[in-house]
Amino acid sequence: MSKNKINVPEAKAAMEQFKMEAANEVGVNLKQGYNGDLTARQAGSVGGQMVKKMIEDYENKIKG
Repeated sequence: MSKNKINVPEAKAAMEQFKMEAANEVGVNLKQGYNGDLTARQAGSVGGQMVKKMIEDYENKIKG
């Protein structure tokens, strides 16, 4: 059972798009659905890129 749950169901499509964009930026080829064939390094780089972009967005919002 996955522990990764989206708190706002309406955001699911946007989060999938965000994940695909982050993967593209770090050169990881994601496909729709199951991506269990990724290495830990690839999955980590996608997640890390997503966090980096979220932090940048937050910093830009608090700057004004």
